[in-house]
Amino acid sequence: MLLIAGLGNPGPRYAKQRHNIGFMAADAIVRRQSFSGWSTKFKSLIAEGSIGDEKVLLIKPQTFMNLSGEAVGQALRFYKLTTSDLIVIYDELDLQPGKVRIKTGGGSGGHNGIKSIDAHCGKDYRRLRLGIGHPGHKERVNHHVLGDFAKADHQWLDPLLEAIGDHCDLLVRGDDSSFLNKLSLAAGSGSDKQAQRQAGKTAPAKTSKSHIHAARRKAPVATPQKGPMADMLKKLFGNKE
Repeated sequence: MLLIAGLGNPGPRYAKQRHNIGFMAADAIVRRQSFSGWSTKFKSLIAEGSIGDEKVLLIKPQTFMNLSGEAVGQALRFYKLTTSDLIVIYDELDLQPGKVRIKTGGGSGGHNGIKSIDAHCGKDYRRLRLGIGHPGHKERVNHHVLGDFAKADHQWLDPLLEAIGDHCDLLVRGDDSSFLNKLSLAAGSGSDKQAQRQAGKTAPAKTSKSHIHAARRKAPVATPQKGPMADMLKKLFGNKE
């Protein structure tokens, strides 16, 4: 049995925030796989199902992010599971939006939900890190993390979440390279479409050349050699022959 925990904060106030991308990923797995509806247990919303041949318990801790370890720890102890049976999905500031990485163990990177799980459960669990980007300045981090995804973000976010739901069997089997490749293709396609649309909005329109520029490109007009005009030009400029 595997326990997959998506991290976030409970309630509609936080539902669309970047910090809740772990909840969003868990919801996508429930939508795209054969899982029960959400019920309440272990200070969490839980859903049970199977992915491939593996029985999986999905949980969304309702303790608020900073106490996520309390909920995850309860579930692990109840089912007599270890950290090797745990996968945690959460937001990662140090990855560009749409980028995804998987690692086992390591530091928390300042993520309070991970700090809590480390303290209650240990560190040797798999971590699916979903990039949300860094705002560039430390003082803007809280506003960024607790801010809603922008409308443009959904060009990569929605395909990424659906790909997590569709291909989570690869994650469960431990085929991380194939899983990451599927997610990269999905999120990259959304980013490309966003970039193309943005380019279409900002590309300067093609304009015709000015009449002065066009006139300069025309062949020079031949000077008249005979007649009144020729006589007048000779008087003005002299006969250079």
